[in-house]
Amino acid sequence: MDVLSENLNLARVTPSCQQAEDDVNHSIQCQGFLAAGIAAGIKKHQAPDLGLIYTPQPAVAAGVFTQNKVQAAPVQVTRRHISDGWARAVIVNSGNANCCTGAQGDADAESMIRIAADGLGISPEQVMVASTGVIGAYLPMDKIEAAGPKLLSNLRPDGFEDFAKAIMTTDTVPKLIRREGEMDGRKFTLTAVAKGAGMIRPDMATMLCFVCTDADISHPFLQQGLKKAVDRSLNCITIDGDTSTNDMVLAMANGQSGVKIGTAGQRESFQDLLEDMLMDVARCLVQDGEGVTKVVDIQIEGAASAKDAYRVADTVAHSPLVKTAFFGEDANWGRIIAAVGRAGARMDPTKIDIYFDDVRMVQQGCGCGPEAEAQATAVLRKPTFSVVIALHLGTGSARMLTSDFSVGYVEINADYRS
Repeated sequence: MDVLSENLNLARVTPSCQQAEDDVNHSIQCQGFLAAGIAAGIKKHQAPDLGLIYTPQPAVAAGVFTQNKVQAAPVQVTRRHISDGWARAVIVNSGNANCCTGAQGDADAESMIRIAADGLGISPEQVMVASTGVIGAYLPMDKIEAAGPKLLSNLRPDGFEDFAKAIMTTDTVPKLIRREGEMDGRKFTLTAVAKGAGMIRPDMATMLCFVCTDADISHPFLQQGLKKAVDRSLNCITIDGDTSTNDMVLAMANGQSGVKIGTAGQRESFQDLLEDMLMDVARCLVQDGEGVTKVVDIQIEGAASAKDAYRVADTVAHSPLVKTAFFGEDANWGRIIAAVGRAGARMDPTKIDIYFDDVRMVQQGCGCGPEAEAQATAVLRKPTFSVVIALHLGTGSARMLTSDFSVGYVEINADYRS
């Protein structure tokens, strides 16, 4: 990942999973878009597992994809279909990743596209596809084909809630966020739907996320803006350090609001809104992470460079020893400073300060004593807190949102396929 983090803007706000649930109850819509989600029988117990988003109007489309060298069939197929910068639909299944399935997997991804395209009366090249779930199993295409007519008939403007539920795997809440902007007295909307609770680390996007907007945007700006927004939000989170084979963020802009994003000032305003929305999605993903009990904002200050700051943030955020200490509410700063020291960044151990929120636990590389440790332990009892690491070598800074490692995480993943 090529994030140079001096300009990262991770807003210090309460994680927004509950906000997302509240938004769902208000029938989130985006002008000109229809959505649906149903149970097709891919998952056990008839849980929702097949979703569709569609715009009758042609939409500018952009995408950012996993950097994992093993890429699922839907990732490869969607890369091809989105290469011309246009799309009108995306069909998504959960419960099966359609990954490491060879030529059959490619054919099945194309079949999913054909089900949507034929039912909507559009070209297959205008349809994207995504999958999430267990790796190595073939899709039950007979069930998906049988469910096609029901999926299409359920398309409606307020169907995003159903879609959000249909793409969930180990998520406990649907993740659906909306933003509204205004330019020259005219309003436009941004809507994001995401799933993700495990296999989360910053190496593109680390989950599935679908962004719809009714603004009129050029393809170059949408692609560049999406990549920049992902780098500043979704690429600055981690739960378990595993990058999925199926990650993608897709955006469609159908222009139905009549608001054209053209000038430099308009692009800046739109970019700010997009980044704010995706940062909200990012916090929601971490809060709803598998077994997560703590959401921790890792902040690096005073690094010799932005690149060094990112290295330190990345190493601390992914350390299993640090994350298990967070779960145990143990102010074990030794684990943190050890992670800092192995990050490969320039540093002087005698200059390092470490804070838990505003409690200084380490000063110039040494602990601040029992009283400071007691205060730091009180901070760790909170569900959300920050760890600030000041290196005092320069002006480089970086931030990353991480979580604890809990017993719940182990239990979820020990029998994921059972």
